[in-house]
Formats: sequence, structure tokens, C-alpha cells
Amino acid sequence: MTSKRNVLFIMCDQLRFDYLGCAGHKRLKTPNIDRLASRGVRFTNAYVQSTVCGPSRMSAYTGRYVRSHGSTHNGVPLRVGEPTLGDHLREVGVRTALIGKTHMRADEEGMERLGIARDSIIGVRVAECGFEPFERDDGLHPSTSYDPDPAYDSYLREHGFDAENPWEHWANSGEGGNGENFNGWLLIHADKPARIPEEHSETPYMTRRAMRFIEEAEAKGEAWCAHLSYIKPHWPY
Repeated sequence: MTSKRNVLFIMCDQLRFDYLGCAGHKRLKTPNIDRLASRGVRFTNAYVQSTVCGPSRMSAYTGRYVRSHGSTHNGVPLRVGEPTLGDHLREVGVRTALIGKTHMRADEEGMERLGIARDSIIGVRVAECGFEPFERDDGLHPSTSYDPDPAYDSYLREHGFDAENPWEHWANSGEGGNGENFNGWLLIHADKPARIPEEHSETPYMTRRAMRFIEEAEAKGEAWCAHLSYIKPHWPY
């Protein structure tokens, strides 16, 4: 173990503040989160800084209001030079990695103006909110501008869930009583079970990837911060 304190920074996407057992919800069961809450502190007067994902995340990473960091909507880049959690921790010798989603959009115009190559060490950090992208997965693939061949898709294929777009066809679709494939983006299908077993869904997959990063950092004697950022329970899940 390292002498420095390590950080496990878990983020969920689009989780209502009151949809937790520890928040008093009468039907939803969240035993693991409840156990964490019982051992720590719940901040009941904490408020997100934006109604949409991207700007709110950038506020979490920079510690600044939306009007200050400038990423005002999904798809609006975080400016080059905006210091983030990853930047600050790296300066004190902490290996800071992303596992999951950030919704980060790189400031390509600013990087070009400053002569920062996207595939350079600095360029990768700037493009990923200061984090080392151990495994980024925003869940919008492969029919978008994101990674056309994400590792999770390869994982699904290796486990027998093959398709042109395994994420869309299996992990992000519901299944009818006769094996029908229902588009998960349509809320009319929200009551349908997923087409893959729970252990192969994104949440346990990303959890295992985070554990792999932690094991790797521990083996090297590195102080670490693992930003485990789940896509769920964001619609359509």
C-alpha cells in the first residue's frame, strides 16, 4: 500500500437525489450506497450546477460555476487551460484515471492554436479533463463521433453478444416475452428486461475495469485516484 491516501471518486448519471434508500425512498433498494452513506457524510444541501450533463460534470471537475468555466451545454468544450481535479492531483504525485463517462468535449480549436497535438501526453490529458483515460465510455457508440470500436463492445462480442453494434443491440435494448428486440431509447419499452445478463451489463463491467486499475496502481506502489463514472441510471436504463 502507498503512504498517501487514495481516492475512489464514483459518479452516477442522472440519479435523482431522493431515489436512494438512505434518502428515505419507500420502494427503491440501494443497500450498497446506503452502507457507504452510513459510514460517511451525506450532503443534503448540495446542488448540481446545470440541468444538463456536460456543464454539471465540468463544474464537478473544475470546482467552478458554469458561467466561470464556460462549458455551457453538452458539446461545448472545456477551454484549454482550465485546471481540473486530475491536474491538481497529478501535481502532487497522484495517478488519476477515468473509468467510464465524462461527456468531455475537447477544445480542439484551442489546442490547435497552442500547438498541442491531440495524441501527445499533454493533448490526451487536456482532451480528457486532466484524467488518464484508462477506459472512457460515454455510452453513445459506435454510430456517433465517439470511439467507433470501444472495449465494451469487444467484451460483449467475446461473450457471445455479437452484432454490428453490440451495445445498441444487446446492452441498450429490451427483450419481449418472445425474444423480440425493443429499442431501449423508447420509454414505452422501459418495463422490458435487458437483453444481457446483469453481470455483462456496463455497470459491473466498468466496476471490474476500475478494480483492474486499482490493482495495477497498487502493484506499482502508486498513489491513485480512480474516477469511476457510471452511465446508469441515465435514460433509457
